[in-house]
Amino acid sequence: MSPGLADLFDHALMTLRRQDDYLGAGQVHASARAQLRLVVGTLKTASYSEETGRRLHAAAAEAARICGWTAYDSGRQALAEEYYVAALRAATSAADPAATANVLSYWAALRLAEGDPASAATLVTDALSRSPQIGAPAMDAMLYARLARAHARAREHRAATRALGAAFDAYDRARDRTPEETPDCVYWFNLGELYMQAGSCDLDLGRPDRALDRFTSAAAARDDAYREDEFPRSTAIFLAREAEARMALGDLDGAVESARRAVDRLGGLPSARWTSSLGDLRTKLADHGGVPVVREFLEQTA
Repeated sequence: MSPGLADLFDHALMTLRRQDDYLGAGQVHASARAQLRLVVGTLKTASYSEETGRRLHAAAAEAARICGWTAYDSGRQALAEEYYVAALRAATSAADPAATANVLSYWAALRLAEGDPASAATLVTDALSRSPQIGAPAMDAMLYARLARAHARAREHRAATRALGAAFDAYDRARDRTPEETPDCVYWFNLGELYMQAGSCDLDLGRPDRALDRFTSAAAARDDAYREDEFPRSTAIFLAREAEARMALGDLDGAVESARRAVDRLGGLPSARWTSSLGDLRTKLADHGGVPVVREFLEQTA
C-alpha cells in the first residue's frame, strides 16, 4: 500500500477536528465512526510497511479519540470511555507519544466532567511523562493547563498555581516553534485559550476577580486572542463561567449580559457540555430570582 493513503487519512482527521468546531458533536460523531471503520479495515486487509502501519494505528487512535470526544459532547459518557480505551490501545500500537498524550488529555477532560479530578490529574501526568519524546512546547502548555484544571477542581491551590505557571512558561517556548513543529491536534490551543483555562481555574479556586481579569485578557491577546467565531461551544461555556465570576462579584447585570452572549454565541448548536454549564449557571442565578433582569433570563432559558 502506498504511504499516500496514510496522508489521506491524516488529512481527513484534520478536517474532522475542525468540522467538530463548527458543526457540533452530533453530526461529526457519525463521520468519525465511519473514518475509524475505514482505518481499521485498512489495517486488517492491506499490506504496508512498518512505518505506514504505525501511521495507520495513529490514525485509528485519533479517529477513536474524536469518537470519544463527540460521544462525550453528545451526553454519552460511558460510550466515550469505551472509545478512549480503544484510542489508547491504538496509540500504543503506533508507538506515537503525541497521539498517546492527546488521547490521555481528552480522557482527563472527561474524568474531570465526571467529577473525578484525581483521576484526571493522573491521566494528564501520564501524558506529560511523554513530553521529552514529543518535543512540542505547545502540547506541554495544553497538558499543563489540563493539569491545572484538575488541581483547581480539587481545590489544590499550590498545585494548580504551579501547573498554570508551567503552562505559561511552555507557551512562551512554543512561540519560537514553527507550525510544522507543532502537532496538528493542538491547533486549537493559543494564548487566549490558556487565559480562559486559567480563568476557569481561578473561578474554581474562589478567585472571581482574578478569573474575570483572565477572561478579559483572553479577548485582548492581540493576534493570539481567543477565537470566538471558530469555537462557538467553548466560547459559550467560557462566557457562562464569566457570568459566574461577575455574579460572585455582585454584578448581576453583567452576569446576565455574559449569559445572554453565551446563549447567542451558541446559536442552537447542540452540546451536552453547554447544557451542563447552562444548568449550573441557572442554578446559581436562581438565588437571585427576585431581581427582574435575572428573572427574565431564567424565564427565557427555561
